[in-house]
Amino acid sequence: MSNSLRIKLVIIMLLIMALLMTVVLVFLITGVQDFYTNQFELQMETVFSKPELLGELRIAAGSEDAVESMDALLRAFLGELGIDGTTRNFYLLDGVTGAVLARSDPDEDMPQAKATENVLRALLGESSFRVHSRADFMDVAVPIVSHDGSASFVVYIHDNKQTVQNLNAEIMIIILRAVLIGFAIAVIISLIISKTLISPIQGMTKAAEAMADGDFSRKIPVESADEIGVLAKTFNGMAMQIETMLEELKRVETLRREFVANVSHELRTPLTNIRSYAETISEDKDIPQELEDEFLRIIINQSDRMTNIVQDLLELSRHDSGASVLAIEEFSIEQAVRDVYAAIALEARRRKHVLNLELEWKLPSIKGDRAKIEQVLMNIIANALKYTPDGGTIAIYSGTSGDDVWVKIEDTGVGIPAEDLGRVFDRFYRVDKARSRESGGTGLGLSIAKEIIARHGGDITIESTPGIGTSVTVRLPVEGSVVES
Repeated sequence: MSNSLRIKLVIIMLLIMALLMTVVLVFLITGVQDFYTNQFELQMETVFSKPELLGELRIAAGSEDAVESMDALLRAFLGELGIDGTTRNFYLLDGVTGAVLARSDPDEDMPQAKATENVLRALLGESSFRVHSRADFMDVAVPIVSHDGSASFVVYIHDNKQTVQNLNAEIMIIILRAVLIGFAIAVIISLIISKTLISPIQGMTKAAEAMADGDFSRKIPVESADEIGVLAKTFNGMAMQIETMLEELKRVETLRREFVANVSHELRTPLTNIRSYAETISEDKDIPQELEDEFLRIIINQSDRMTNIVQDLLELSRHDSGASVLAIEEFSIEQAVRDVYAAIALEARRRKHVLNLELEWKLPSIKGDRAKIEQVLMNIIANALKYTPDGGTIAIYSGTSGDDVWVKIEDTGVGIPAEDLGRVFDRFYRVDKARSRESGGTGLGLSIAKEIIARHGGDITIESTPGIGTSVTVRLPVEGSVVES
C-alpha cells in the first residue's frame, strides 16, 4: 500500500510540475512573440513618421537616379530600422509591378517581393503596418510617390523572426532544464511528503490489523494537530471505546453465565428437597404422622422459596424489558416508614433485637410508588434482621436533605467485607452464600431494590465494617422523578 501511495504521489507531483512548466513555456513564448511584434510595429511607425525620411524619399523618387538615391537614403537609416542584413532587410519595390529594384543584402536573389497583405496594400497606395504575432515573419510596406506623381515606389521591410525563434529556442532549453531540475525536486519533496503522510496511515493499518486479531492495546502516536493528527487521535479513541465495549461484553457474558448457573442452582435445590421428601412420603407407608406433617411443611416451605425466586426473576425481567409500571402517587414517607417498622417489629422482638425509629419532625410527602418503596425498605430491614446476631440493634432513621428525603437503616450485624461491598447489588451475589441459603435468601433482593430506587430517580448506598455493622441509605426526590427503563 505504501509503495503504491508513494508512486501515486510522485506521479502527481511530476504531472503538476510538467503542467506548470508547460504553461510557463507557452506564456513565455507567446509573450516574447507579442513583445517583438509590438516592438517591430512601433519601431517601423516611429521611423517612417519622421518627415526627414519620408520627405527625402519623395524627393529622391523624382530624381533621375531615383533608385540609387533612395537606396542610399535607406542605408543611412539602417540602424534606426534595425536592418542587419540577416534577419531583417529592406527592399525597394516598383510601385506598380512590385519588382525588386534594390535591397539591403546584395547577395540575396529575390526579383519579386512576396505578395503579402502589407505589400498589396502598399501597391494600392496605402501604408500598411499590420503585423501578425502568430505569423512566421514580420513586415511593413510604405508607398513612396514623387512630388509630381511621375514615379511610385514601395519601401518594404521584412523580418524573418529568426531572432525571436532563436530566443524561443533558448527559452525552451532553459525550461527543459528547469523541468528536469523540477522533476528531481518534485520527486524528493513528494517522497518527504509521502513519508510524512503515509507513516501515520501505516500505523493505523497495523493497529487495525492488530484490532482484527483482538489486540486493542496498540496506540498510534499523535505527532501533529492537523487532519492526520485528528484522525490518529480519533482512531485511538475508537480503539479505546471498542476495547471498553468488549470488556463490558465479556463482563456481561460472565454475569449472564453466573446468572444462569445461579438460577439453575437456586431452583434445583428446592426441587431436590421437594422430590426427596415427597418420595419418602410416597414410598414409606408406615411413616409417623408427626414426621409426615414435618415433611409436608418442608415441601410447602421449599415451594414458597421457589415461588419467591420466580417472582423476583419476573420482577427483574419486567425492569429489564421496561414492562414494570410504577403506580405514582403522593404519599407520606413518614407513614410508609412507620408501617414498615410495625411490620418488622414482631420479628425483631422474636430475635431479641432492639429496634429503634427516629424521624425528623414533619417529613414531607413524596411522589412515587408507595408499595415498591415499602418493598425496598422491607427488603433492607429483612437483611438487617437476617445478618444481625440475636440481641443486636437495628435503627431506622429518616430525614430531608435539600430536595431529597432519605431513609437510613443501620444494624450491628456481621458486616460486609470491603472486597464484596462493590458487588452486593449484583444479581445472585451473596456475601455468605451458605448462610444466605440457610435463611432462604436468593441474592436478588438488593438488585431489585436498586432497580426500583433508580426508577424513582434516587439512589441507594451501603457502608459496612466487618464485625461492627452495616448502614444502608436510600435517597428519593421529594417531587418524584420517574426514569424510563
